[in-house]
Amino acid sequence: MHAALRSLSFISDATELPAQEEYDFIVVGGGTAGCPLAATLSQNHRVLMVERGGHILEHPTLLTQEGFLQTLTQVDALDSPAEAFTSEDGVQNARGRVLGGSSAINAGFYSRSDQDFFRHSPAVRWDLDLVNQSYEWVEKTVVFRPDLKNWQSAVRDGLIEADIMPYNGFTLDHVVGTKIGGSIFDSYGARHSAADLLHQAHPSNLKIALHATVERILLDHDTQSSDSSPPRRPRRRRRAAAAAIGVLYQDKAGRYHRAMVREKGGGEVILCAGALGSPQLLLLSGIGPRSYLSSMGIPVAHHLPHVGHFLYDNPRNGISILPPVPLDHSLIQVVGITESGTYIEAASNIVPFSPPPRNAFLHNPATPLYFTVATIMEKTTGPLSVGSLRLASTDVKVSPVVRFNYFAEPEDLQRCVTGMRKIGEVLRGRSLDDLKVREWFGGRDFRYVGATLPFNQSDDGLMEDFCRRTVTTIWHYHGGCVVGKVVDGKHRVIGVDKLRVVDGSTFPISPGTNPQATVMMMGRYMGVKLVEEQQRRNREERP
Repeated sequence: MHAALRSLSFISDATELPAQEEYDFIVVGGGTAGCPLAATLSQNHRVLMVERGGHILEHPTLLTQEGFLQTLTQVDALDSPAEAFTSEDGVQNARGRVLGGSSAINAGFYSRSDQDFFRHSPAVRWDLDLVNQSYEWVEKTVVFRPDLKNWQSAVRDGLIEADIMPYNGFTLDHVVGTKIGGSIFDSYGARHSAADLLHQAHPSNLKIALHATVERILLDHDTQSSDSSPPRRPRRRRRAAAAAIGVLYQDKAGRYHRAMVREKGGGEVILCAGALGSPQLLLLSGIGPRSYLSSMGIPVAHHLPHVGHFLYDNPRNGISILPPVPLDHSLIQVVGITESGTYIEAASNIVPFSPPPRNAFLHNPATPLYFTVATIMEKTTGPLSVGSLRLASTDVKVSPVVRFNYFAEPEDLQRCVTGMRKIGEVLRGRSLDDLKVREWFGGRDFRYVGATLPFNQSDDGLMEDFCRRTVTTIWHYHGGCVVGKVVDGKHRVIGVDKLRVVDGSTFPISPGTNPQATVMMMGRYMGVKLVEEQQRRNREERP
């Protein structure tokens, strides 16, 4: 599949594209949502997809699961496929910057959304038949059944022993209990990503520009007032204050290009730049809170007060151990879905050991030394704690400043405590006994890396302190362009014509254990809906 991606004729560097060209649809962001969306739209329309990063094949560490940690740690400011950032909470995080987006850098777990996700998005009238068809369209190309090795098998047994029941075996559905989920890594350990879905595109109708950084959305202003609030009747749209007519992007040689939406037809600009990129582009284009934009010196095109607000990140906490026996490298394959609002997952990574420089007791061996770190972690659902995003600069290449406010809501903290107590049960079970080491006085325990659970896990104060001290991210941040506040039920930006947002920035909650399945599904789903919408419009316009 990787060789086949290389052969796709419609992928090119942005330097090879003309200074100005017209398209039916312009998709900003060639990531987890953008790839399936562009592939679907290209069946009937001329489409440009612009991606700020490069090709997945430019980065060998992305191609196998063994490169996961290296991808997240070997980062730079401009070109690495993972772009690092640190929230104001002090938690390190990352975003995708490569064709395929975060699906090209993540841990690969694939599981469909829980039904609460659809119920908690009342502004969107989901066609559940099309939802299932869209999941299936994705799954036939990029989803595989994983082969459990020693660590994942032990964790599965430990989850069952800790009464996370029933055991559901292998399933892609979100069901309470313990299950084996899907993976975008195949049986050879090779990664498949949203970029693989581009094989479903109509090759003569699609162009993909790599290393193309969109600086702003081009707008055609109307004479109507730019004050905005969601319409009371969702089926009737108020006359828009502005309309998207294209995008301005820069290639890696510094040249600017204008991609324009064709005047005739119902073409649009669609943002698929993610939970940081989509609100950032709206703000840079003058769409957002009026007073804030004015304070940044950005001309106000349309007052939309909630852009960059209602931003969330699901907290992750966990325990890591050094096992006394070798473990196979494994990313997330098994999950325990509890009824208390937490999900328990695990991974094992083989990492190099670097002795201190000029150490008198450890010589530098000719062959590198490696050891395994095994981790069991919990993700808090929701969450309820709300953060926000603001611009660090008017330069789009500078990541925005974000604050997630982890555990600001007591219910999120209580869910973490409950989840970590359940992990304590797993660790005390018989299933992980072989991974303990003998201590000096004859007992057996794990050899921990980093923080350990409090000895008295019934003490709420100690457990809450552990959650706060050890919080990190599971990279499932979402929001910033939430449906019902920034976009309407059809993902149209409220008050701006011909502009939509189709990605995780529109999510009010995280969809189930891991969002990538639902983000890819949504790209396909919205593509089908847009094609149907255009066909209906064409029929209505016929004499």
